[in-house]
Order: sequence, then C-alpha cells, then structure tokens
Amino acid sequence: MKKIGCALLAALLVLASGCSKTTGAGGSAGDATTETLKVNAQFAKDLKLDDPQDFEDAKRGFIARPTGKIMAADGSVLQDFDAYQFEQGKAPDTVNPSLWRHALLDAQIGLFKVTDGIWQLRGFDIANITLIEGKTGWIVVDALTSRESSAAAMAFARQYLGNKPVVALVFTHSHIDHFGGALGIVSASDVAQGKVPVIASEGFMEEATGENVMVGTAMGRRSIYQFGRDLERSPKGNVDTGLGKNVVYGTFGILQPTRLISKPTEELMLDGVRFVFHNVPGAEAPAEMTFSIPEKKTYGGAENLAQTMHNLLPIRGAKVRDALRWAEYMQQALDQLADAEIYVGQHNWPIWGKARIAEFITKHRDVYKYTHDQTVRLMNAGLTPREIADTVKLPKSLSENFGARGYYGDLRHNVKAVYQFYLGVYDGNPVNLNPLPPQESAKRYLELIGGADKAVSAAQAAFDKGEYRWAAELLGQVVFGQPDHKGAKDLLARTYDQMGYMSESATWRNSYLTAAAELRNGPPKTGVSRAGFIEMLNQTPVERFLEAMAAGLDGPAAEGKNLKVNLVLTDTKESFVLWIENAVLHFKKEAPATDANATLTLTKPIFIKMMAGTAGIKDTLLSDDLKIGGSSIDLIRFFTLIDKAPGTFAIVTK
Repeated sequence: MKKIGCALLAALLVLASGCSKTTGAGGSAGDATTETLKVNAQFAKDLKLDDPQDFEDAKRGFIARPTGKIMAADGSVLQDFDAYQFEQGKAPDTVNPSLWRHALLDAQIGLFKVTDGIWQLRGFDIANITLIEGKTGWIVVDALTSRESSAAAMAFARQYLGNKPVVALVFTHSHIDHFGGALGIVSASDVAQGKVPVIASEGFMEEATGENVMVGTAMGRRSIYQFGRDLERSPKGNVDTGLGKNVVYGTFGILQPTRLISKPTEELMLDGVRFVFHNVPGAEAPAEMTFSIPEKKTYGGAENLAQTMHNLLPIRGAKVRDALRWAEYMQQALDQLADAEIYVGQHNWPIWGKARIAEFITKHRDVYKYTHDQTVRLMNAGLTPREIADTVKLPKSLSENFGARGYYGDLRHNVKAVYQFYLGVYDGNPVNLNPLPPQESAKRYLELIGGADKAVSAAQAAFDKGEYRWAAELLGQVVFGQPDHKGAKDLLARTYDQMGYMSESATWRNSYLTAAAELRNGPPKTGVSRAGFIEMLNQTPVERFLEAMAAGLDGPAAEGKNLKVNLVLTDTKESFVLWIENAVLHFKKEAPATDANATLTLTKPIFIKMMAGTAGIKDTLLSDDLKIGGSSIDLIRFFTLIDKAPGTFAIVTK
C-alpha cells in the first residue's frame, strides 16, 4: 500500500464547507412605511400587551445575569450578552409590538431559581439548561447547542450555586440545541467509565445524528434565514427567535445515552431524585420525552410545550410533524400533571400554579387540534394550501392567549404542514404537476408583462399601496428572470423590510430581513459547516456518512461508471464495500472485495475529518494511518463523483 497523493487528497475532501459567525450583514434597511405602522398599531390595539403576568414569571427567582461574551477558540464571538440591550421600553416602529413584547420576555436572561432544588439557566443559547439538585451533585436537563455555550452556563451556575459535580445528564429530545453542548457539561470519559449516566428516549441517537448528516448542509443554510444568524442585533434586524434570543453556532457534540426510556412511562431514580419520564415521539421531535419530578411538584414539558405556537414544519426544513398526535400528547400531559404546581420548559420561562399550567397546556392542545381539524375540513372541501392558509383563523379564546401565539411557529405555515402531512405538496391541480422551473417561468412572465421595467413599475405601485405580498410576488419574477436588475433587487429588499417589520413570528421576520440583506449584499461567503460538528460526528455510525455520500453522488456524471472501492477503518475494525451501479452508490458492511478497483485504509477520525472538510496535510500526506491500495486513479474518479456542497447556495436570487 502507499500513502495518499496530492490529487487524491483534493478528491477526497468531500462535503467541505466553511463556518461563519454573526457578521452583522444587513445593508441599509429602510424605515417603517405608513402601512406598516398601521398594521403594527392594530396589533397593539387588539392585544393586551401590558398584561404583567408573563413578565412576573420571566423575572421570578432571578439570581444573576451574565455579561461579556462567549468566545470561540479562534477568537470570534459566539454570544454577546449585551447584544440585545436595546430591547427596552416601547416597541420601535420596525418591530411588531406583539413580537417586541415576546422579545422583552426572552431578554430576561441569567440564572433563576425555580423552586427549592431546581434552577434554570436561560439566555446562554436558544434553549435552557434545567438544573436539579441531587444528593451528591447536579442532574442536568439538556445541554444547549454548543460546547462553548453549555460550559459557560455551567461555570456561571457554579459561581452562585457551588462547585458540585454533574451526576446525570438528561436529553429531552433529538434536536441539536438540546444535546450539542453535551461535552461542555460532562466528559466522554466520565460517561464511558460509568460515572455519569446519560438518559434519553428510544431512537435518540439515530434521529439526532441522521438528520444532521443527511441534509445538514441544506438545513444549515436555511437555518441562517430562520434564526437570522447574520442579521445585526437591532430594531431593524434580529430581535429574537421565538424560542430564545439566538443560536450559538459553536462546536457541536453528542454523547451516547447509557439508559434509554422505551416504555410510554418509566420511573428512574437519579442521584436520589425520582423522575417519571413520558415518551412522546413523533410530534415536536422524532424522539422526545417529557418528565415529572413528583416530590418537587414539577412537570417538564421538553419542547412539546413552549411560550409560543410551535412549528409543524420549520421553515428551515424537517420531517413534517403530526398535529393530531401533538394534540393527543397535550391531553396526556393534562392527565400526567397530577398535583404539579410548576411547569418548566426547555425554552422560554416557567409557569407557577396548577390552574394556570392546565390552562396553558389546554390552549396548546386546542391550537394544534383546531389547526389540524380546520385544515382537514377545508382540504376535504377542495381548498388548496394557499387558500387554507388565508382562511383559517384561530378563535378568540385561543388567539388572545400569548403563550399560543405564533412567535416561533405560524398558523399560516402550520396549515400547509397539515396539508403536506396528508396529501403532500401537490395541490391536485394538473397545472402544478409539471410546471416550468422558476427561472424559465419568470422569463416568460416578464416577456408577457412587457419587460422587467414594467413589472418593477407595477410592483412599485403595489408597494406604495402597502400591497407587499403582491409586490414581492411580482419582484420575485423579475429577480429570477432578469437577475442583474438592480432596481428590482432594491425594491424587493425594501418590500421584505416591511414584511419583516410587520411579522409577529420571529422566524418569519428573520427570514424576510435575511432575504433583504442578501438581496443587497449577496449570499453568505460561508455556510454552516460540518467542521463544527466533528465532536458529534465522531459518535455517529459510519453508515450515516455513507448514506450521505450516496445522496451526494452526481447521478448524470456517474452514468455508465462501474467502480468499486473498499473502505477499511483500522481503529474500529470495520470495513465497507462501496460500489456504483446504475448511477447509484451502494454500500455493504463486509470484508474487502477482492475485485475492488481500490482500497482506502484509514482511521475513523481521519475519515470524519474528510467528510467534514477539515482534513489537512498531516491527516493525509503525512499520516501513517491513511493508505491506498489498487488504482489511485480509480479512487480519484470515485470520490470526484461526490458533490462537495458548500452550503452557500442562493435562495432569493439565482
């Protein structure tokens, strides 16, 4: 066997993409127009924005607030605790007043005492850490998104609560903002040695790792819109995400659970504290569990419950969620409350009082059930997703409840998710069976209209009348059909400004304003890279990477090519045979094939770095742990057929 050559190194660096932190992009956003001011004023008139109860809850038990910044190893800023200091007083003209109220509530960050023996860390990341005091140390519920944010949160807690060890870690569900910071909570060696149990629900590892490897590039790119990663923190930019202030894009990890909750309800003693876990898969997350601590009269709602309507289909993309099952879980939660007097969630702030908790859960149950039932009713009446989205309105008894309003999710998007869940994205009209690609369609519309300038003129008239949805639709045709039309881009950016300023949903606001920024400044230079996922990917089965490689095969380029490659991992004692047949990449876990074109022998850490795009000269050219056998040329041919998506693709322009 021989060491790898330079050409092969270039070919093997698949799936590479860069990692970016907040850059403050946004260009020159416009002021709120008269129409936007009218819409926002109506929100202020219709809602009791001065109701103090939520503010009392959000501040209750406050101990201390963090200051300064959380820094990455390279010196970049991951979290600035002062970035949202502008969120004070009356809503500015450029923020929906209902969303502003919610943003002020989420801005209550720091360490809070919930009750004797239970604390929460809020605002270190988009999610919360819940700390439960055991006999000998801390039982930690959820671990935030990154190692940096969770480590900072735990260090902050120990300043005020004492330097107790972590004696157990609980993952409520399989979304990265709840497990990605695991290695900032406890070391992998302590878990491996049995010193610290890690508790999760059945299916947790498969769901947690599979989603991020298979479609992590596309989902990461779209998450920049949903969470407003690159927007400035200001009244014209990012003010919130709905679930918390912002996501910390740091170093992501994971830990293998040592104990899986597989039954509908299971009791478990953790360091002298009795937990009752409830399995609730397939609603907010594919693998999720809520919990009760009876002796503390506390119910933990994981993320099936938050102080906002949730997503049935996040705008970043995910598997569509089951609204009916979600509503059923809320009914179960009411039955599981028993004598609980405290609700804690893994986002936002707690609630105290049995009657208030029951009302909170009941409203969430009925929001999802109403959304489901009314969408299905109108589907059966023949309405299309867009028509249903413009038709369904929540009854007053639900819409007036702040905890069920659409700060993170949105009713209009959720009804489309219900439609997709049952009938798919096709609306039944054959005109939509095989429509033209957007760019080709746009060119023909412009020709019919009489050119881009006429379309922009019509869009300007719509903009001046406050008809922003129609203006955006017209301008979208121009931007796709004539991408170099600066006037169209400028007006569309100004249109998205207004749509963002009016949005009650933080994720819609972030999306509109990110679109406006990218129209002015172009797509980001770098996407959300797998480089930050190295610690998590090291715990991911190799099969997940091979599935992602297969999904990255350039089918047209692979047509007629029949190549077979052995992949041998020396440290894990695993070997796989990969082959291309009928322009499809297949693999089997088996002994190396004798008729393979080439054999790549290496360690799993080097393989992971290649998949993440972080492998360097020391890992390849200078490594004794990477060798090739057979035809280097065929190995190069094989790996160059795998697309290397950087995660910076254009969304609002082409």
